[in-house]
Amino acid sequence: MARALISVYDKTGIVEFSKSLVKRGWEIVSTGGTSALLQESGVDIIDIDEITKFPECFGGRVKTLHPKIHGGILNRRDNREDQLQKEVLDIVDIDLVVNTLYPFKETLEKSESTHEDIVENIDIGGPSMIRAAAKNYKDCYIITDPKDYESFLKTLDESMETQVAYRAYLASKAFHLTAHYDALIAGYFASQVSGDYDTLTMTFEKVSDLRYGENPHQKGTFYREVFEREGTLAEAVQLHGKQLSFNNIHDTNGALDILKEYTGRPTIVGVKHANPCGIGSANILKDAYKKAYESDPMSIYGGIIASNRKIDLDTAKEIGKIFIEVVVAPDYEEEALEVLQKKKNIRILKVENIEKQKYSAREVKKVLGGLLVQDRDQELLLDGYNCVTNRKPTKEELVDLEFAWKAVKHAKSNGITLAKNESTVAIGPGQVSRIWALENCIKQGAEKVIGSVLASDAYFPFDDCVEAASKAGITAIIQPGGSIRDEDSIKKANEKNIAMIFTGMRHFKH
Repeated sequence: MARALISVYDKTGIVEFSKSLVKRGWEIVSTGGTSALLQESGVDIIDIDEITKFPECFGGRVKTLHPKIHGGILNRRDNREDQLQKEVLDIVDIDLVVNTLYPFKETLEKSESTHEDIVENIDIGGPSMIRAAAKNYKDCYIITDPKDYESFLKTLDESMETQVAYRAYLASKAFHLTAHYDALIAGYFASQVSGDYDTLTMTFEKVSDLRYGENPHQKGTFYREVFEREGTLAEAVQLHGKQLSFNNIHDTNGALDILKEYTGRPTIVGVKHANPCGIGSANILKDAYKKAYESDPMSIYGGIIASNRKIDLDTAKEIGKIFIEVVVAPDYEEEALEVLQKKKNIRILKVENIEKQKYSAREVKKVLGGLLVQDRDQELLLDGYNCVTNRKPTKEELVDLEFAWKAVKHAKSNGITLAKNESTVAIGPGQVSRIWALENCIKQGAEKVIGSVLASDAYFPFDDCVEAASKAGITAIIQPGGSIRDEDSIKKANEKNIAMIFTGMRHFKH
């Protein structure tokens, strides 16, 4: 007779599943609350104490941690020595383990949970049984998800080849579960103490499959952080439009990242291929959109729009005049949503608390054979700036310099941004030469460049950018400084009556 050990925290469907096993001639061993529920529901069970001859103890901390349990799971049915030992030790085979773990994550997410509550919800016996059954998957099935009850019962009637493949699938799923569970626990303890570790343990939860990856021939999937999801795409609600692609999420995340720099004022950010193509702030959201749009009407077509305010009807009408891939905002007026939903291919996303800025999560980039990990670039350091030129920036120039500095931080390096009246005039991202980035800005901005200010994500290695800025009518510059040729740029700025600020901090973005 086949024997199943059932001990579950999540009792969804467990009564029906257990009754199905009994009908098929299985014997059920159970523990604690699961045992009580099954007996109340008319399922004949063997209590685990009858097998171990040892009572549950230490407030339930020790129930299944016993040689007769783990021996029943782990003995190899095709190993002669294992089978001889099994007979001597009076161990009976366990052919199926069904286990769902204590709700560690759910306890951690509750604001009222104490450290003691969290620790008590670290499952010990469950992961031990799961790992044991998964290790010996050829002889013992392991189910860790109620969604697998139905497929398991169907597989029992399938060919041996199908059953072997299914056993391996369940084992793989089980090891993924315990790895995720342990990573959550490790992350919690790491958050309680300071320290550096020689290993990096990360875990993410699947949100959805994507339409495709970076290109249509690549498969794409979106995973989210387990915690710190507020104000991010991981918490976005899609109100309209077809399935998102890899690029949709990547570019929209770039727009959100930029938007979080501009709190306190209605702001619209336009992004194309993860680079800002237009940013505008104003008292009225529609005016902020117009500023962002007019910064680069060509590039914003087919791009991403992010708003830090509820989209109203007037703004929606303006957005609706061109093709936009994605709009993301904290909310939408009902009439505004109706206007946007008339656009056939637009995706409309809602992200609450969209202005949240501080996240402790690190940035990770995959390289062949490894990972690059760094802290998020959350600093701006505009307090106590250092004006290095004879002419100081005017009050209006200071506002625009700060505006441009926030924007250039998010342009791929080498990056230059020109701004005027709380609006980007032109953005030059991702050039291998800084002067090329500036020349692109000047060409793109045309006559709008006159009277604008300039932000550079890193220092000027030569005075050529200052010279070009002067010829174009740029009046003030913000840059990190730090070049061995800084004096050349300062001298040229004084010569051309340009105000220049050094921040002492660069913002490369690769």
